[in-house]
Amino acid sequence: MSFEEEDNKNTTPQSGDDGASKELCVAGVQETRGHNGTLEGQTGTMSKKQMKRLMRNKQWEEERELRKQKRKEKKQKRKLERQCQAETGTEGAFKKRIRKEVVPSQTRLVIDCSFDSLMAFKDVKKLHRQIQRCYAENRRAVRPVQFYLTSHSGQLKQIMDENDKGWVNWKDIHVSPEHYVTILKKEDLVYLTSDSPNTLSELDETKAYVIGGLVDHNHHKGLTFQRAQELGIGHAQLPLGTFVKMNSRKVLAVNHVFEIILAYLEKRDWKEAFFTILPPRKGAVPIGQSDTKEGQTGIDEEQESARDLEEEETKRQHADSEDESREGNVDCSGPASHT
Repeated sequence: MSFEEEDNKNTTPQSGDDGASKELCVAGVQETRGHNGTLEGQTGTMSKKQMKRLMRNKQWEEERELRKQKRKEKKQKRKLERQCQAETGTEGAFKKRIRKEVVPSQTRLVIDCSFDSLMAFKDVKKLHRQIQRCYAENRRAVRPVQFYLTSHSGQLKQIMDENDKGWVNWKDIHVSPEHYVTILKKEDLVYLTSDSPNTLSELDETKAYVIGGLVDHNHHKGLTFQRAQELGIGHAQLPLGTFVKMNSRKVLAVNHVFEIILAYLEKRDWKEAFFTILPPRKGAVPIGQSDTKEGQTGIDEEQESARDLEEEETKRQHADSEDESREGNVDCSGPASHT
């Protein structure tokens, strides 16, 4: 092959190269012709990937003004739409939803965490998630309660310190390692337990209602009622059986109990509060209403609590903090909602 033919071969575009690629070489890199006739840039011969990147950058720059013009047109269109809505009196429908006025309640709700040593580590983790939900719901409630977390120590504190370090910055909550009887007056305390013969008809906002933070899967039935009697404090159960008929066992999580109290403080109607909070899967129906699934057997508690958590997350979009673990429950068998 002659030197002339070799020179022509080196300067002829290879298959797959196009005019745009050659243009990019000229536009993107200062080129010089080497002694052998090949095109070389100051930084070396450009690869095909580099040429494509230069092409995209060049196109982006060329369309900059076009994008700017489109943004102006879109902004002007929105402005005209708002003016039209103002003239027709429909602008209110497009405003952000105004939150209801928050009126804090004087009612105190206490989660008693003194059962830490009676629970397996995995059950304490479930209790932690339930407490997280209680805190979140109280923060967004129309009638938030005075929230107390007592006997905060042991496994629960360890889990929160390791997995939820932000708890130290929680607002509107009283967290204490002390037992609730050393913090609150005994005459103000009412332990909510399904074993109590007393049924609440109204919430007394001067009282402090205690929810047992015990995820025991029915291993310690009657324990919270026993504790209340030993301490000589008041006790009662919520009127679940007065208004609600459920196909599955009457087992609710700590956060369900907490949320029912919040709903009642807002609505002042037990029935509405129960049916606002109870998961549809539990098949809850008003007393006196026919139920086609009356003969259905109960579901394993672990499965119930897992479904509860999934349904609540779908309904409330919290997502914060929820994972694939299943949520534990509090024994609330009978016409009540806590142990």
